Amino acid sequence: MRIGLLTDGGYPYATGESRLWCDRLVRGLAQHEFDLFALSRTAEQEARGWVQLPLQVSRVRTAPLWTADEDTLGLHAPRGLLSRLLTGGGERSYGRRERRRFTTHFTALATAVCAADAAGGERDDAGPDESGPDVSWPGGSGHGAYGDEGRADAGFEDARFTGGLYGLAELACEHGGLPAALRSETALRILEAACGAPGTGRTVQAATVPDLLAFAAELDRVLRPLSLDWYDEESLGAVDLCHATSGGAAALPGLLAKRFFGVPLLVTEHSVQLRSHYLAAAGTPVSAPVRALLANFHGRLAGEVYRQAALITPGNTHARRWQERCGAEPAKVRTVYPGMESGRFAALGENEGDGGPDTLVWVGRIEPAKDLVALLHAFAEVRRAEPDARLRIIGAAAQGPEGATYLAHCRALAAQLFPDEAGGVLAVDAHIVDAHIVDAHIADAHIADAHITDAHAADSRAVCDNPVSFEDIGGAGIPDLAQAYAAGGIVVLSSVAEGFPISLVEAMFCGRATVSTDVGAVVEVIGGTGLVVPPRNPRALADACLALLRDPKRRARLGAAARARALELFTVEQNLAAFRGIYLELIAQAPVRRDTAAVNADGGPRPFATPPEAHVLGLWPEPDEGPAPGPAERAPSRAGHRICAGARGAGDRDA
Repeated sequence: MRIGLLTDGGYPYATGESRLWCDRLVRGLAQHEFDLFALSRTAEQEARGWVQLPLQVSRVRTAPLWTADEDTLGLHAPRGLLSRLLTGGGERSYGRRERRRFTTHFTALATAVCAADAAGGERDDAGPDESGPDVSWPGGSGHGAYGDEGRADAGFEDARFTGGLYGLAELACEHGGLPAALRSETALRILEAACGAPGTGRTVQAATVPDLLAFAAELDRVLRPLSLDWYDEESLGAVDLCHATSGGAAALPGLLAKRFFGVPLLVTEHSVQLRSHYLAAAGTPVSAPVRALLANFHGRLAGEVYRQAALITPGNTHARRWQERCGAEPAKVRTVYPGMESGRFAALGENEGDGGPDTLVWVGRIEPAKDLVALLHAFAEVRRAEPDARLRIIGAAAQGPEGATYLAHCRALAAQLFPDEAGGVLAVDAHIVDAHIVDAHIADAHIADAHITDAHAADSRAVCDNPVSFEDIGGAGIPDLAQAYAAGGIVVLSSVAEGFPISLVEAMFCGRATVSTDVGAVVEVIGGTGLVVPPRNPRALADACLALLRDPKRRARLGAAARARALELFTVEQNLAAFRGIYLELIAQAPVRRDTAAVNADGGPRPFATPPEAHVLGLWPEPDEGPAPGPAERAPSRAGHRICAGARGAGDRDA
């Protein structure tokens, strides 16, 4: 079958989210043909290029979400000669009728977003059933399509939102110009009126003009997929199944493919888009009204995506709970754990050794959500009870200034908690040539070159006998990821926020005992094969670590059980088998779409319309290479349509 894989900021780009999982999925299901429809988030991501694509990828369509330029390649141009003459070709300015249609649809969408019951997915009412609200395409003014505006019922607001959303989508398909309209003064006035309408929340009513401008800019970015030229019989209309690898913007093309062509939609979320929005909004400088408006919009959009999806596959039960609270029907939700490569950890997992029996290891990306501050305070308690204990923090800082600042703060805290060995805390990092000491109590911020040279070759425990080390993977002591987990007998996770804990699964593949905080899907992943403590509780974390440090037999039992659980649930093979069955199940339930030449007057299949050899893979001769086939010899459109896999096209970003 032909799968339309929808991504946002990931595959096929060399950087981004879920790119490894998508690549394994495409390569593992070689019997299917994949068309990629990818949204990029930054110019830097596009500049780094794509990963090497397998042969089963027949076409790639890309579009940027990071630019505000409406003339960016891939947006809809006005259709027809008359439309181009009226809009001035590339200018895409609306005429009177189009402006009236935009006002109607955008008013409906903005009113639903600003409504008081739009609690960002926390509504008690799950909304309408799977078929979605009965919303017709408004014609002319279209006011009658949305019913009585005095109603505040949640189902009605969902219908109003979806009516406005699909109305804007059809307007963009027919006339283009949606990005400019969303940034227009008309849109700003509509938002201002919707925020001040009776029944809206106090936070939304407090929105100022700068707040509305910021929200309109973000709305333009998220709704950019509505303006793409992907919605025709040669693009999304030609696929058998749309598989969105996340919610939000990535799922919008799937919604329209189902609306326009009846293509079933499968949604996979390893981290729920609405939850990701909440986590990201906490650290952004935007105002409270903007955060409230964005949360309402993402909540409404998530509800519509879940209603229209034929099946939803969260990566864990934690994500499933979020989806069901956002309106997903439990009968349509099926947990499929993300597959991970276990082969590179096989040698370590089958080894009976437990690394450093008195060493704790933390592996991951250094950022505030990982709460290394609590881990350092917990280790101070461990050190008092077990003076020979060591802590190795292995990983790089998260991108951006926040990650570097947090790493510096953790180094300074380690120097304060262990002042006698402060020099060793910094010297052990083989990648630090000019180590600036953040702690104000340390006067000399530069480590002598001789000590730096020794740190490259010396074992971390030999440098000043330091109890805490900050190291990067790829150095002399930690050449690869497997060696990071081999560096200690206990792997610790101290996060205050997690989705699916990848580092924890890797530790389980390695047969390591673990101590983790009870966040995200940690308990679900561990399943009784490790110790779990409350987050932000250094004392409980220290007690759990001490319990395993003092009981080697218990460590060994937990490590063996953890490896067996990981091999059973979290491998690539398990993930591929699940999606292989899901693809077949969904396509078996979808209505058959036949070519007009292959059906009779009653719409049923015409006997012998397609010869048996049409189902054999291979290139079919072009029409000019031989006589035109008769009606009884015509093959399905996909039988002879193949595009060179992995090749970049020129101009329209097709490959």
